[in-house]
Amino acid sequence: MDNCLGLLGLAKKAGILEIGDDKVTDAAGLSKARLIMSASDASPKSAQRAEYLAEAGGSVYIELPYTKEELGAVLGRGMPGMLAITDVGMAES
Repeated sequence: MDNCLGLLGLAKKAGILEIGDDKVTDAAGLSKARLIMSASDASPKSAQRAEYLAEAGGSVYIELPYTKEELGAVLGRGMPGMLAITDVGMAES
């Protein structure tokens, strides 16, 4: 498993990973999101929304090199197109 995917799995177990549009939107709105990410195959509209949420919430946005299917396999949650990490230290990793 790739180191980045391993960190995402660890973040999920630690309860510092928000998965999916609604959860990420809530975290960004409460200024809890430190890093907002989109899957490589997320729709352009979804990726644009993730980038907007990051900018509006004062966090960082990146597009991951993983598909929604790859993220879902690691996280055990369908095929998420958007994720957010709420911990500063983990976001820096």
